[in-house]
Amino acid sequence: MRRSMKIATTTVALVGLFALAGCTTDPSVAPPDASGEPSAPAEANEWFDQAVFDRQYAEREVVPEGPEDEPYLQYINAEMVDTSAYASPGAKKACFANASISNPWRQTGWITMNQQLQVLQESGAISEMETRDAQDSDDTQIADIDYFIAEGNCDVFLISPNSTAAMTPAVERACATNKPVIVFDRGVNTDCPVTFIHPIGGFAWGIDTAEFLIENLEPGAKVVGLRILPGVDVLEQRWAAAEHLFDEAGIEAVDYFTGADPAKIKTIISDELAKGDVAGVWMDAGDGAVAAIEAFEDAGVDYPVMTGEDEMSFLRKWKETGLTGLAPVYSNFQWRTPLLAAAKIFAGEEVPKEWVLPQNPINAEEVDRYLSENEGMPDGHYAKFGGENLPGYPQVWQDRQIP
Repeated sequence: MRRSMKIATTTVALVGLFALAGCTTDPSVAPPDASGEPSAPAEANEWFDQAVFDRQYAEREVVPEGPEDEPYLQYINAEMVDTSAYASPGAKKACFANASISNPWRQTGWITMNQQLQVLQESGAISEMETRDAQDSDDTQIADIDYFIAEGNCDVFLISPNSTAAMTPAVERACATNKPVIVFDRGVNTDCPVTFIHPIGGFAWGIDTAEFLIENLEPGAKVVGLRILPGVDVLEQRWAAAEHLFDEAGIEAVDYFTGADPAKIKTIISDELAKGDVAGVWMDAGDGAVAAIEAFEDAGVDYPVMTGEDEMSFLRKWKETGLTGLAPVYSNFQWRTPLLAAAKIFAGEEVPKEWVLPQNPINAEEVDRYLSENEGMPDGHYAKFGGENLPGYPQVWQDRQIP
């Protein structure tokens, strides 16, 4: 059942984890193959963009501007925009059209966002945040945005798109209200929002992970790519970058869509191991990383060189097994930034047009630090969530209290 809610401070404990369900109405995108067959090879990956690849490659080395101890307010190579036209006194109502909270990464961010909301409510910047959860459906999120537009009570629109192309017209309709629109996490094909907030991006993730695997594998080695769903720009770009680099380095790579289903991941890895050696595992999200590792254990073969994510389950399994690993990061603290951006906009302060946040992977030398700093957090928590200075820390995140 879909939900419309006004966020208050009352929370309930989440029982179990939501299953990730990818859904898109973008006609250019084929759905995941439920048969477990590899995704169809393409002559050229339509998501690969050399100029964006080159830009994100360089941005990984840029020292961000902004407060040193507040990465969620930092930015890279920003073009600042004047927001004085939106300046006005008083607490403002935010309307948030969210793709979903159907996986641990989104749940962690959602918890953090609501704790940030409490701070801004207490300061008088934000009065309330009305949220509609699209539960991974393009059609539902389009209806949610149109509902907010028709309601007419929103001072600012916050949108985390479910998919890229399908959501673009609805975002443009929100922009046409002349209320500020803030898009974050995943992008759309329009520059009408006041700001688009995201970590460096999918190409940076793909570059970090592919270079790590290439450095630790021999040419000709086989890598299995595990991908959660198609049609989302940041996910597609992760694979486009990795595939490009694997091809250049002579790495044999085969990729599958998994829906982050642990059973499907185990089957895919088992089937690939039955065909021969698998030297590496590449993932576009950390969901299911433990299942992939367990498939190697079940087969009684050596662990692969592997990239997962900064989800605690992967970090703990990485430490336990001693495998050669890297935890790429799609900075979860970005869930704080849209509300902070809204407060800045209504104060008439400049904000970046494209707000590029830092995105730094966790390497082997840092694993112990992040395990220690996140001791007591559940497996679905993300190590670089950036909410340590918010009210309720650490209890709210430990209990997975989701509004």
